[in-house]
Amino acid sequence: MSAHRMTIDEAKDRVTIPNLWERFNLPGKPAKSCRCPWREDRKPSFSVSEDGRLFYDFGSGEGGDAVDFLEKVARVDSGAACRMILDFAGAAPPSSPAHRPAKLPKVKPNFPTFDHGTEADISALSELRGIRPAGLQWAGERGVLRFCTSERFQVRAWVVTDAEEVNAQARRLDGQPWEHLNGSKAWTLPGSWANWPIGLREAQSFPAIALCEGGPDFLAAHYLALREQVSHPSLRDTKCAPVAMLGAGLRIHDDALRLFRGKRVRIFGHDDEAGKMGVRKWAEQLATVGVRASAFDCSGLIRDDRKPAKDLNDCLRLNSAGFAELGEEVMPL
Repeated sequence: MSAHRMTIDEAKDRVTIPNLWERFNLPGKPAKSCRCPWREDRKPSFSVSEDGRLFYDFGSGEGGDAVDFLEKVARVDSGAACRMILDFAGAAPPSSPAHRPAKLPKVKPNFPTFDHGTEADISALSELRGIRPAGLQWAGERGVLRFCTSERFQVRAWVVTDAEEVNAQARRLDGQPWEHLNGSKAWTLPGSWANWPIGLREAQSFPAIALCEGGPDFLAAHYLALREQVSHPSLRDTKCAPVAMLGAGLRIHDDALRLFRGKRVRIFGHDDEAGKMGVRKWAEQLATVGVRASAFDCSGLIRDDRKPAKDLNDCLRLNSAGFAELGEEVMPL
């Protein structure tokens, strides 16, 4: 059957509700009993059929198929949802270049309103993560650090995101885990393209990139780049721009890889098995676009509280021997 003749029912055979759940990076997992992904749901009152074709929300009485589900998560009408399902299923017209399947469309998420934060927010985050305010201020100037007040939980949060507006991760400013994430402190907001590197577009004018695992290391890299590379404390004339992957298990988005071409890249992963695997994976991906990335190793470094340093953020708390071993140039030039 020609791709352009695919019916919506055939497309829904290919694109199920679990597929959409994963694509939009929705919280939790689809199951016979789970939490609703688009509203506060303290007790599981949402259900996805075993075959993944139907959902029902016992809290609101709403239900339907993959098209109805997509209407809710993408906030589009039924016509747009049908077109998206067809695109997701690869129903490209034969006039597409070389008759290749269409690339999966990129639906931008609808994030809450972020703000620039107050001096009190910067001070609180500086104390929480042990990062000097200058680094946080530079991250704010670059547009990759924002703040918001969660309407759902009535708490203040700090957010890493960027001008692409396709990926955002929030952490509570009080350092506590999110109630709905079973102890996790990092909340990748619904709809995010989780594998899009934060700050990559903003890094295009820099010759070097510090590719960091997670938001805290991302902010720590801003401070370290300033400390090591600026010609004067009031300037931002660094050679290196921090970029973040918000999880060691994520692969760099294919469309993002080309933006690393011609850059000197150093990867900062966590000192655990997942972090080491992430570093290897990202280095292999970067090699496909001609980038030979180096990797930072914090194993063996000791913090001032005598605990081992597990990541770049921890390296801001090294004891004197640790700083001596670390050397003067952590960020790539």
